[in-house]
Amino acid sequence: MKRLENSVCGLTLACNARNDLLSVLLGSNLAVQHFSDTREAIEKALPNTCVMILSDGYPKKTRIIEPSLFALAFRKKLRIYLEFPAAVPGLQVGGMRETKWERAVVSSNVFAPDLSKLRILGMPACRYVNIADTDPLIVMGRVAGFDSAVYGLPQNAAPILFRHPKREMLIATTKLSQFMTGRFAPMEAWSAVWRWILRWCCPKAKIPRVAWVPRVRTSYLPDEALPRDAERNAALRGGEWFINSRILIDSAWQDEALRRLKKFPDGTGPGPRKNFLAGDGSLGLLEGASSKIHHDGRQDWRYHIRNDCIGESSMAIALAGVLAQDKNLKSIAANLNDFIYFKSIFAQGPRANPESPSYGLLSWDSLPPADGVYYGDDNARSMMGTMLVSGVIQSGCWDEALMKCLLANLRTTGPLGFRGNRLDEAGLQKNGWQHYWTAERTNYAPHYESWLWACFLWAYSRTRFQPFLERALAGIRMTMDAYPDEWHWTNGIQQERARMLLPLAWLLRVDDRALHRKWLKLIAKDILAHQDLSGAIREELGSAGHGSYGPPASNEAYGTAEAPLIQKNGDPLCDLLYTTNFAFAGLHEAAAATGDSYYRKSSDKLAAFLCRIQIQSEKHPELAGGWFRAFDFNRWDYWASNADLAWGAWCIESGWTQAWITSVLAMRELKSSLWDLTAKSRIARHLKPLIPGMLPGLKLTARFSKT
Repeated sequence: MKRLENSVCGLTLACNARNDLLSVLLGSNLAVQHFSDTREAIEKALPNTCVMILSDGYPKKTRIIEPSLFALAFRKKLRIYLEFPAAVPGLQVGGMRETKWERAVVSSNVFAPDLSKLRILGMPACRYVNIADTDPLIVMGRVAGFDSAVYGLPQNAAPILFRHPKREMLIATTKLSQFMTGRFAPMEAWSAVWRWILRWCCPKAKIPRVAWVPRVRTSYLPDEALPRDAERNAALRGGEWFINSRILIDSAWQDEALRRLKKFPDGTGPGPRKNFLAGDGSLGLLEGASSKIHHDGRQDWRYHIRNDCIGESSMAIALAGVLAQDKNLKSIAANLNDFIYFKSIFAQGPRANPESPSYGLLSWDSLPPADGVYYGDDNARSMMGTMLVSGVIQSGCWDEALMKCLLANLRTTGPLGFRGNRLDEAGLQKNGWQHYWTAERTNYAPHYESWLWACFLWAYSRTRFQPFLERALAGIRMTMDAYPDEWHWTNGIQQERARMLLPLAWLLRVDDRALHRKWLKLIAKDILAHQDLSGAIREELGSAGHGSYGPPASNEAYGTAEAPLIQKNGDPLCDLLYTTNFAFAGLHEAAAATGDSYYRKSSDKLAAFLCRIQIQSEKHPELAGGWFRAFDFNRWDYWASNADLAWGAWCIESGWTQAWITSVLAMRELKSSLWDLTAKSRIARHLKPLIPGMLPGLKLTARFSKT
């Protein structure tokens, strides 16, 4: 029992000693009594004070209170705050329910002005009991919106917090006092909720702001001075994440990982156990952390084994190895590339058959049917990882396979420079590669098209093979002519702009002229028009009718498809999966290609921002050093609309997010670029032997064409 005398508040807590609320209150100026036994708490509480009966058995067991204890509390005129109850006097308590896509929503004006009605609150993996109430303060329901339920409350919204209609009781149908462990968000909103609850409990007391240190938080506050070595440390921590997250598959649990991939819905479930060893890269790695958070703060993991994530991750691990002078990290990076090209399904099957139209391509995923899917942008990012690892460890052992992949993607790109969003094995086998080589298609979607152009420009600079330049330049020229009215956006227009930066920067490496610099500056200015003072790049939706995945158009649509993190333009949100990460890479390469301080200064601001928001967590070391997809730069909190079906606000994608941010930070520390670190590639020696079989009839030399 913990007792503090002369309490102005007169607050008594009945709960175990590990309760989050108890921990916060004991660290505040509020004097409280604490008892582990509910009977003792009610008996020892002074009349006309408050007893908070908090849940100890959540999420499995509801709180059972004997009727005689309620009677005693009422006789003493105690106010009662009760969580996750098995029974409530005078009310019917139904069975347990568990959320999937539902979020908590303020359904009353009692929290104003701090929280307005329809304000959304995050309560991951909430389990609650069903109690009918006509005037709840907070409800649980499936709602669309960033901050507010923009389409109102659903009819089946369930009460989460309400006042008893006849008694001095405040009832939570779930465990609200799990806010630290359960990682409730955003913090400032839940702080306001708890301040109101404590004011209800102690109406005569002066209740201070309720504050706590989140279990998962940013590395620095927005106005905190960064140490001189902040970028170096962030890059090293980003590299360490691949080890500490246990994302690298080890032979001891390889079979278990495959079992989970096949068993779990969409290959997503509880993360690797703490006793799982980090592998050496020879068996690949997992895709990353899912956005689903459990009641204890743990997250699910995506057990998919993806070619793009592995190639990109190898780049980050290799660069971390250079910074740390760690040969083991470089070895892991090399093993990951061996896995892609020689040991996994990615480059095998029809992709290893010289007579197959898919010869040389890399499959998207390791399991069917995704092993027969070929996204050009995924092939591009994986190849860039291989390019860099080859340069860093000075090895040419993947050069032939890399050249095959470059040519395989080139010969499935049409004369106008477009390949389409994706190709499939069945279509390739039916049509043959020549069909795609000659098809005059257009696809103004940089998300899918533009990084292959960057790869083609890189390949041209090393080989002087004219088709690489011609098709890349054709696609870039037409895409820039179509900007912005004809661009098709995936989750937002900012990500399309972000993807264009890299090919435009690398175009200057092979053809530096005023028009090409104008293109680069145009796209950069339109991106950076939305750069916040913090360095964050704000998301923006494109024009209606041109997007693949817009925000949910109804409450029922929330969580049913891929989706942006914002509900409308102006939401203070940056996306580290689709935009910020690729903009960071593009700005860095633009600064290196041009020497223009405009790109360097913007990149500097973004780098500082990314150092600040890198995840820090002692409780969840598997997340520490990572970057979540979403960040609200106004609240300085990990918050967004979590509407995306698979890659939501709190996911960590090993390749797209973690690898590119870590790699660019490392390259900044090394004062180099992806282009320069790969400058000594000897890949050209493999072009001549491969051309007759892959692009028969084409000449190896051609005059450099002018636009």
